Formats: sequence, C-alpha cells, structure tokens
Amino acid sequence: MRHNDLGGKKGKLALGLGLTAGLLGGMVAGRRMIARRRPAIAFEVGATPGTALITGASSGIGAAFARQLAAQGYRLVLVARREERLAALSAELAQRHGVTAESLPADLSSPDGVERVIQRIGQLSALDLLVNNAGFAISGEFAEIDGARHADMIHVHVMASVLLTRAALPGMLARRRGAIINVSSVAGFLPLPGSVTYSASKAYLKFFSEALHAELDGAGVRIQALCPGFTLTEFHDRPEHGKFDRSRVPAGFWMSADEVAVASLEALARDQAVCIPGLKYRIIAAVVRLIPLWLLKLGYRRSRRRLD
Repeated sequence: MRHNDLGGKKGKLALGLGLTAGLLGGMVAGRRMIARRRPAIAFEVGATPGTALITGASSGIGAAFARQLAAQGYRLVLVARREERLAALSAELAQRHGVTAESLPADLSSPDGVERVIQRIGQLSALDLLVNNAGFAISGEFAEIDGARHADMIHVHVMASVLLTRAALPGMLARRRGAIINVSSVAGFLPLPGSVTYSASKAYLKFFSEALHAELDGAGVRIQALCPGFTLTEFHDRPEHGKFDRSRVPAGFWMSADEVAVASLEALARDQAVCIPGLKYRIIAAVVRLIPLWLLKLGYRRSRRRLD
C-alpha cells in the first residue's frame, strides 16, 4: 500500500513536471509579448543616466551592477561594510568611465548603518535607481546557528531593503521616474532546510517586490525582484559556507555576476517584476513550486548523509 502511494505521488509529480516544462516556453513568449505592448514610462535604463545607489557593492553582483551602470554614465553611491574595497572600486570606475563614484561604508545589519544610508538618500537631489543587493547566507541547522546571526540576516535582507525602499520612493513618485531592484534568489521559491532564514528572507523580498510592482502600476516607478541562481562571486567563500563544494554544482549552472546584472537591467527596461537570469533557473523556479514537503525532507536527509 505504501509502495502504491509512493508511486502515485511520483506519478503526479512527473506529470506536473512535464506540464510545467511544456508550458514554460509559452509563458516566456507571452510575457515578452505583454512587455512589448506595455507603454513606455519615464524611466528607461541607459536612456538618461542619473544617480544610482547600490548596497553590497564591494564585490559580486553589487560590483557588477556598479560597473555596468558606470559604463552607461551613472553617478554612483556605493554602500558596503568594507571601506577599502569600496574605495578601490570607486577609484577604478572614476578612472575608467569618468563618473562620480562615492563610497559610503555602512553595516546594514545595524540600525545605525541603515539610518546612515537613509540620510544619504535624503540628501541626493534625485535618485534614479536603488539596488538593494547587500546580503549573506548561513548554512546549517536553524537551532544550531546563533540567534543574533538570524536576526542580522533578516535585518540586512528584509529590514534594510524595506526601509531604503521607503526612503527612496517619495522622491521617485514625485518625479514619476525611478526604479528599485531588490536582489532575492531562486532560493526564495522554495523553503530550504539547512538555509531556513535565507530562503524565507529571500521569499519575502520576492513577494514584497511583486506586490509593490502592482501597487505602483502607472506611477512611473519600476520595481523588480532579481532572483539569481548559483553565481560566481565570493558569496560561497565565506566561513559560513565552510562545507560548500563548488564542484558539486554542474558548470552549466554557474553564471557570472556580470551576466546576472545585465539580465536584471534588461528586464528592468521591460518593466519585468521578477527577473530570473538563465533559462535553466526559470525552469527550476517553475518546477520547484510543485515539490511536495515529503520529497523536500527526503532530499535534505540524503544530502546530510553525504556531507556526514
């Protein structure tokens, strides 16, 4: 009886996966048609470069955004904890592209750090683009990780993004011009054992961005949730990822930070609410919603045994 039940569950899952893969091409094509029909609004990436503020800008996807936008002529305010890395990047961008690149050291896990960035936003005459990219991950059992680290992650991913968005929006709405990119993750589509707070906080950013995108329809301000998959950055080199083995991820699933940033900016120009760079990850994002909890538990137990 149990074998039959399991077979039935697997059959339903296989049917769901097949239907999802079959429909995905049509969904993507339909979205592109809708994007082409949507009337243009005031903000167009690359059309009239203004000022962009990027958090988590000292490396990885944040630095890639900085380089892409500097090449388009944007004035930049770069935010991160590592002051020396920020200063080096600012000097590089100023020399290579002749743009103003301001370094703003701030730790967004602290209220004081967030307030510092909020005050800088208020001092800017006009902010055209806000990229909430700062973030980190911790791998391990939820109960074994210090509670302060969970709180730090929620503050960086959720509280900082919400408060900086709230600080930037009034000016954008008044000018009917602007855009905000909140860097979520493909992990935000699935509750992940072993990365409980990470996947939950990234899911918040996705839903927050989608809801705000709908709420601001016609207001001249674009909102995007950027949901990348595995990206070649320093993200997995941190001590929290001590057991992470890059070789376990097939080479075809890794994307460069520049590829992610370019995909995001192109999707923003189409006013796309959710950007998932890479066809593989768009398929994965569609499929993982069908994964039942029992299969999630089974996969996690097997991965734990391999690590042990």
